[in-house]
Amino acid sequence: MPTTAATALWFLPFAAPIALWVALSDMKTMKIPNRAVLALVVVFAIIGLLALPFETWLWRWVHLAVVLAVGFVLSLTGMVGAGDAKFAAAMAPFVALADLGGFLLLFSAILLAAFLTHRGARMIPALRRAAPGWESWARDEFPMGLALGGGLLCYLFLAVLRGA
Repeated sequence: MPTTAATALWFLPFAAPIALWVALSDMKTMKIPNRAVLALVVVFAIIGLLALPFETWLWRWVHLAVVLAVGFVLSLTGMVGAGDAKFAAAMAPFVALADLGGFLLLFSAILLAAFLTHRGARMIPALRRAAPGWESWARDEFPMGLALGGGLLCYLFLAVLRGA
């Protein structure tokens, strides 16, 4: 069953500030705070109980475990950062299994847009001056939290619009 507009409306006000926190933190420090990961898990634990049928809520925890396991392996091989893997796992229960294909397509587009926007923005001196000291301006690595946070926000927002 796809994420309904009602479910997304429950999650969005609580997940949005965390997603923005992750995006900004990753651009500034190239780190996703563990507190942000835990905060998102707590949001799902509490709000998910209100927004989802109990059995669905329970099964969505499997999403977290699977993405965490895959993320752990990817992190060990150096393909993604540990914070990225943990935040992706914390995001996973918010995405309905029925929406997985659409979410991956959406995330791919957001990842490309975030990468191109970030790389373009760091070439503009006025923007670099507006955010002095951001590690992501100087590092070769991409702050994946920008795309992860954006992906979660867009997914939930589109689920709301789909039901409107």
